Amino acid sequence: MKRYGLGLIFMCLVAVPLTNAAELTVFAAASLMDVLHEIGARWEQASGNKAVFNFASSSTLERQVSAGAPADVFLSADEAKMDQLAKQDLILPGTRETILSNTLVVVVRKKSLLSLTKAADIAQVSSLALAEPETVPAGIYAREYLEKIGFWDALKSKVIPTENVRAALAAVEAGNADAGIVYKTDEETSKDLKIAWEVPASEGPKISYAVAIMRATSQPELARKFLAWLSSPGAKESFRKYGFLLPGGHD
Repeated sequence: MKRYGLGLIFMCLVAVPLTNAAELTVFAAASLMDVLHEIGARWEQASGNKAVFNFASSSTLERQVSAGAPADVFLSADEAKMDQLAKQDLILPGTRETILSNTLVVVVRKKSLLSLTKAADIAQVSSLALAEPETVPAGIYAREYLEKIGFWDALKSKVIPTENVRAALAAVEAGNADAGIVYKTDEETSKDLKIAWEVPASEGPKISYAVAIMRATSQPELARKFLAWLSSPGAKESFRKYGFLLPGGHD
């Protein structure tokens, strides 16, 4: 009986964390998919709580939050989408931070014969996949860069707009576009593409990822713990591993 009683007690103790586990809903830019799955798994293991991710373009996620979607935390690939939520008073005061940066690259299929060794060579492509250049951060950044170097007018008729940066990557992989402009971190997830040209930091747009807790969250303290986890040494190591740049140039 003693053995059975101790076993029952052990089972009850093991069940407690599972019963008390909480779920945090995190809306995040599609470019963060791989790294956040890793960081979220570690957070779940360490805290006993679960991060449930909704990945899409930052513009799509901003519209969802504005329409009342139940997000606890939002990670945007730009500051503009967070600004829009701030204007609507949808951000919990004092929780907004800039946490990451990135780099733009021109990608082509590994078997491509295109030679794109400098910015001017981009003009020779017959089709160029971009995340939607009017609304999606990756596409907006790409358009800003092309405008800055004077090639947007020549290329805009060749642009194949996609839902998000991962979709732009997929369009090039599938052969539906000669080339694409994506984040460097996204190219590193593909086995079929190569970097033809990397936009120098001095020439490219300032890429800034922002995070904040949403005012409507029902669990602000848990959300604060998750934000703290994103700044932990382990999370920073993951961000670096996946090619993201940290604030202050600490890549």
